[in-house]
Amino acid sequence: METESAPSRSPRKPPHRRSAPLRQRIVSEELFRGVLMKERKRADRLNQPFVLLIVALKERVDADATSIWVPVIEALATVTRETDVLGWFESRTAIGVILPEIHAIEAVRMSELEARFRRELVKRSDTETSQRLSIRLHIHSDATRTAVDVRSPVGASDFPEPHAGRARATIYDAIKRGLDVVGSSTLLAALSPLLLVIAAAVKLKSKGPVFFEQERVGQKMKPFRMLKFRTMHADADHKLHHEYVTQFINASDNPAGSTPAGGTPGVFKLTNDPRVTSVGRFLRKTSLDELPQLVNVLRGDMSLVGPRPPLAYEVEQYKPWHRRRVLDAKPGITGLWQVTGRSRTTFDEMVRLDLRYARSCSIWNDIKILLATPRAVLSGRGAC
Repeated sequence: METESAPSRSPRKPPHRRSAPLRQRIVSEELFRGVLMKERKRADRLNQPFVLLIVALKERVDADATSIWVPVIEALATVTRETDVLGWFESRTAIGVILPEIHAIEAVRMSELEARFRRELVKRSDTETSQRLSIRLHIHSDATRTAVDVRSPVGASDFPEPHAGRARATIYDAIKRGLDVVGSSTLLAALSPLLLVIAAAVKLKSKGPVFFEQERVGQKMKPFRMLKFRTMHADADHKLHHEYVTQFINASDNPAGSTPAGGTPGVFKLTNDPRVTSVGRFLRKTSLDELPQLVNVLRGDMSLVGPRPPLAYEVEQYKPWHRRRVLDAKPGITGLWQVTGRSRTTFDEMVRLDLRYARSCSIWNDIKILLATPRAVLSGRGAC
């Protein structure tokens, strides 16, 4: 007996799922800033350029700007790769894209990427929206740099910082500058009798000026004249130190860890330097030769706490990641390196300590370093 089959039912379609809002597809400002920092470190160490593309509002708006950013995100998704990182450079104000592993030839063609993005944006928005946005490309690359001229600071990074990061840095810098002014002026007044005694000893023991003035590289590769009590004979030849520093900085490339001529393993300064006077040896051992740098602190060239200011020919030997120590922090009389290892550490270890200090950005860390300095000076560890 043939039965009538029930009418077949078409399979139920799954409910339509709304895609997540586009603004949720990009990483937060905090996460994006962290990725950007790591990418800069990776590029510096490997000598590989990368590109940062920033699309920002020309004028800040108080209202919700979702209608502006939706076409921007869609256009960026069209012209970028899966490995690129899209996120808020400044929340609701600027969107950034990190394009890693860009070869030198590709970096030159980055203007084509900007042109493609503009075309895609025009397809998705009106002319008024496009005119409210600015597009900037920043190429972070040290691969082709072989030397640094401190008068033309090619080593300085032109990468912008988010407003939040700049605000925190500005507050820290203001407090730090106030501490420098008060601290340096107080110390100069309190130590004036000692300074007069040292000046007299330097003048009586050897011919020449009391102070030694030398050009050093400061923050953002800005040169300045650093003051010290003279510890060498007036006619001393600086070629010996130039050769020694060059060998020492490049010693990490030698697996055997060779020791520069005229020095000892793991020491950043020349030992038994024949150019140094008898008074100069004592001043160097106790670090009293550096007291005139309090004047540099008062001028604003240096800080009480910061990395050791290098010479121009030292910076010429730096690897790209080494240069962060003179880009990220103002040089100081004392610092994390001085109270931790002083000249007993290797050059790379010294740079890592300086970078660790620059990342901390804390007044409390500065105070702890200042309090630890007298003990390091009195112990004489690592001093030459």
